[in-house]
Amino acid sequence: MVAGAVLAVRDVEKTYTSGTRALRGVTMSVRPGTVHGLIGANGAGKSTLIKILSGWQQASAGTVEWKSRPVDWSHPRQALAAGMAAVHQHTPLVDSMSVVENVFLGRRETRRWDAGARRAELLALCERMGYHLEPHQAVAELSVGARQMVAILQALARDPDVVLLDEPTAALSPAEREVLFRSVRRLRDTGTTFVYTSHFLDEVMELTDHLTVLRDGLVVVDAPTADVTIDGLVTAIVGKELAREQREGHTVREVGAPVLQVRELTSPGRFGPADLTVHAGEVVGIAGLLGSGRTELLEAIYGADHNTTGSVHVDGRKVKNSPRSAVRAGLALVPEDRARQGFLRDWEIWRNISLPYLGGMSWRRLLPSAARERELARRAIADLGIVAGSTESPVGELSGGNAQKVVFAKWVYGPARVLLLDEPSAGVDVGAKADIIHLVRRMADDGRGVLMVSSEFEELLTACDRILVVRRGRIVADLPVADTDLHDITARASGLTKGTP
Repeated sequence: MVAGAVLAVRDVEKTYTSGTRALRGVTMSVRPGTVHGLIGANGAGKSTLIKILSGWQQASAGTVEWKSRPVDWSHPRQALAAGMAAVHQHTPLVDSMSVVENVFLGRRETRRWDAGARRAELLALCERMGYHLEPHQAVAELSVGARQMVAILQALARDPDVVLLDEPTAALSPAEREVLFRSVRRLRDTGTTFVYTSHFLDEVMELTDHLTVLRDGLVVVDAPTADVTIDGLVTAIVGKELAREQREGHTVREVGAPVLQVRELTSPGRFGPADLTVHAGEVVGIAGLLGSGRTELLEAIYGADHNTTGSVHVDGRKVKNSPRSAVRAGLALVPEDRARQGFLRDWEIWRNISLPYLGGMSWRRLLPSAARERELARRAIADLGIVAGSTESPVGELSGGNAQKVVFAKWVYGPARVLLLDEPSAGVDVGAKADIIHLVRRMADDGRGVLMVSSEFEELLTACDRILVVRRGRIVADLPVADTDLHDITARASGLTKGTP
């Protein structure tokens, strides 16, 4: 342990009731006034340790020290009162409440003028962050990135000594990331301490002062960031050297007949008109910056936007504009915000995976067969490499990458003809990312069509056969992967290429 550490853990262990052993004796010290990186693959134990430090969970063994004194917080409000604020990967916000109400949640207004004071305080905080939010806008109306900024403001509003940031940039645009980085540096220089987890290794190397790397619940690296190389960091995370991934998209693959045809699809004020085609056996990427309309286009194809005009056809048949009709027609959506839309956190793996198939697994379509559901889950765990204690593990206890594989498993074994994937590898580590890209290609090899949105253009170049570039709600380019590169895609998405609107 380091003398003078503001926060420290000694031999901390965590074993869940499902039998999953998330932490196996972690020791770590955080110096005041630093940005301390906590890094590791999905399932390494990072989020579990963050939850223990912030009072959301308790360790099975070991000690936590706060300002050199042992603490045993059993509730987040105890940690918050002591000066420890946390921004978790999926911070619960109240959709029906406004931005200002969420930021100051738990601080009741006792006088009429307090509401105005809180609004002024929020605006000052936004100015300090360099990011504007309308105080009285409902959180339900915000984008995923803006919601994450609300969660960060909620933590900073407490003026904490230590801020725990668990994957804070996974849903942020590049501009929002820069805002966050500037704020973290400024606050660090005035004495605030940060514990920072991220799968973006360039961020980690740029922002942190010290690194602790976890693998399989153990500390494998604990060193100043200046003493760690990118190659060494990747090797520590995955436990072996990774060969440079070959871009499968460079090889022109044979594709079948069109499985998805979108014609003149338009949502007023959001995107359009959009025309696109996806063939059987083809992976088509959608590249666009935040606010380009990429997610809105995917949701409209799935029938989740009732204000659209135009048409969607699957295997030549027109699809009515509703999610129910889309599923019946053979469309499946893996959403961007998997925690809110992709799975039920408290349900076991087997119950989540079998949801789309209950009719086929039920006696006379009335009584589900739990045995058949569990057998499907065991098959999915084996086929997709899902790391879990058993099929009985709640999905909420899994790492981000394994939870995402569960979302995929809901559709792998069914009759879906077209997979609509919105940020399928957001918030997962390099190993899980490679697994997910392999799974996407495997679905195409089975004769399905895949339409995939990703803010990481390098990922699209690896996974896709063609890439559609979306800017300001319009498809401005249709690029075979063999004929394009990262610079070209970025320039077109940014409007830097001649001829883009």
